[in-house]
Order: sequence, then structure tokens, then C-alpha cells
Amino acid sequence: MENVDAVKVAIKKGDALFGTIDTWLIWNLTGGANGGLHVTDVSNASRTMLMNLKTLDWDKTTLEALGIPAEILPKIVSNSEVIGKIGKGWPIPGIPIAGCLGDQHAAMVGQACLKGEAKSTYGTGAFILLNTGNEVVKSTHGLLSTLAFKLGPNAPTNYALEGSIAIAGAAVQWLRDSLGIISSASEIESLALQVDSTGGVYFVPAFNGLFAPWWRDDARGVCIGITRFTSKAHIARAVLESMCFQVKDVLDSMHKDAGEKGEAKNEKGEFLLRVDGGATVNNLLMQIQADLLGSPVVRPADIETTALGAAYAAGLAVGVWKEDDIFASGQKLKTSTLFRPILSEELRKKKVDSWCKAVERTFDLADLSI
Repeated sequence: MENVDAVKVAIKKGDALFGTIDTWLIWNLTGGANGGLHVTDVSNASRTMLMNLKTLDWDKTTLEALGIPAEILPKIVSNSEVIGKIGKGWPIPGIPIAGCLGDQHAAMVGQACLKGEAKSTYGTGAFILLNTGNEVVKSTHGLLSTLAFKLGPNAPTNYALEGSIAIAGAAVQWLRDSLGIISSASEIESLALQVDSTGGVYFVPAFNGLFAPWWRDDARGVCIGITRFTSKAHIARAVLESMCFQVKDVLDSMHKDAGEKGEAKNEKGEFLLRVDGGATVNNLLMQIQADLLGSPVVRPADIETTALGAAYAAGLAVGVWKEDDIFASGQKLKTSTLFRPILSEELRKKKVDSWCKAVERTFDLADLSI
């Protein structure tokens, strides 16, 4: 708007629209320039940082401060409602578009996360969300307050605490592509299983700084504790541990922000972490995660929960199922794989203390000379 003349002119003429990728997709699918719908959903709208989390509408104060005209923004709708129908010219005209969610929000629905329940998605990065119910919880421990989902125009709004990790599975890609220690990502599990510990090696993948809960853009990656005894198997295992330590850091912050009343526990008094994403096929990774958390990790039978969540939302809108069907978590647990911690509390505490030392070593390294 400030630097491109064509955009300035289009806005003045009323011939410019702004939206997220879902806005563009829905606009095209429902007719594009020939009557396409200009909408976005609450979860994607929240990612622009222009939406008021409580009113679920564009925040006037923010728009005025940034000089963004409200008329170019899309209408905000819920995650589960019939938004429109696919227009002519597409292979399936007339099919309703009834579910629209952001990536992590869809995974929350796919994992059937109710208030006090959390999920962690392991991909290139890792994304952890804890459902805080109808309350916006402001973090004092380095997390973000965000919207989780709203499953219908008149449905209650669920909020969440969120922590994002920049480098998770990307560290495995780094081992493969940059170091050549493995030739495929799937090899890391068998390589790491060749040793029963990291041998005192700690790897912190702060390649471009650290995200939640540390927020240090001056951090850079370190691998410490190396001796002549260290092998590529130890480094591979340290890389897997680094993913799990980072998730633990975020969850520890969530526990502090939400408090005891903000966590849902099973009949045994255990807090369950629901997991999904491509990296969760690695059984060793999941066992390490449970060990470092000191609480069980639940992997669903279908780890592609983002697509599942979008399907749940669409099906709910058109009456394929009811909300109770989606959140019948007891049924999901029957087909899930449960990883329980086997590490002693004493060793867990020592490893966490060592990890924190390693993280501190990454600080103030951004200006190292080339």
C-alpha cells in the first residue's frame, strides 16, 4: 500500500482486496472475479495479528495505526459452516465449502483437544498448543495467546497457548543434506539406537536463533560435550533429544501459565501430550519425548491430523457428525499408541539441567566472525 503505486490506485478505486491464502482459494473456488466470496476464518484471521481475539472482528485501533482500510479485508467466519459452494468451471461444482482452519488449529481439532489438553506437531519445526477453553490466557513465560477453533457461527470460541520451535525435523534434514551422516531421514532412528545415550553430547539447533520460550535472535547452534568417544550415533541421538527438549521447554511454560486447573489429566492423574506430524513415526523420538516430559505421549493411528481436523469441521457443518462424535477421545485412545516414561526422575533432572546449560551457551553468538 505504501510502496506499490498500482496497489495504491486499486485501493482508491475500490478494486483491491486483501486476504490470507484461504481467502484467495475460497474466492477463486466460488467464482473469482465473477462473484467470488471474500472471506477468511477466525483462525487464519488471527494469524494476521489484525483480528481482535475477543470480538473476533478486525481490530479498528490496529487498522488505524497501520493505515489499513477495513473495506479491503475479508469477512471473518467460523471454522465450521457452509461458506459457499464451488463455482462453475471446477471439476466438482456445487460442492459446499464447509470447513476452513489454519494448520495448527486444524490439528487441534483432529486431535480432539478440549480444554486443558495439548498437542505437538512435529514437522520441519514443532508447534505446541494447549487448549485454554473460553478464556484468553496471557502468557508471562514466552508463549503466544491465540485462537484455537470455533466450530460454528454460534459455537463457543476455544483459545490456546502456543509455542513454536523453529528447528525440529529440519535438524534431521541438516544431518542428511549438510553433514551426510544419514542418507534419508528415516535412517536416524536406527543410527541413534546403536547407542543407549548421547554420551554427554548436547545439540541445540539454534540455526537462526531460538523461538519459544527463549526468544533469542542472537543464539546460534551448538554441539557440546564432544569427546574422542563421540560417534555419529551419539550426535544423531542428540539431535532427536534436542527436538524433545525444546518441546519440553514450551510445555513447562504452558504448565506455568495455565496452572494446575488449566491442565486436563486422566484417571491416573497423568497429563497426556497428543502428538502428530511426519516425525512421529520415529518410535525412539516418541519414547525420548515421554522420558524427558515424565508423562505419557499419545500418537494417534492417523498422524495426519491437520487434514482430519479440516474434514471434521466440514462434516460437522453439513451434518455428517455431531461435535460429541469428534471429541469422543476415549475411542481415539483405543487405537492410539501410548509411550510411557521409563527414565528415572533423577536422571531426567540431570539431563534437563545439562540441556539448560547447553542452551545458555548458544546466546550472544550471532556476531561470531566468519
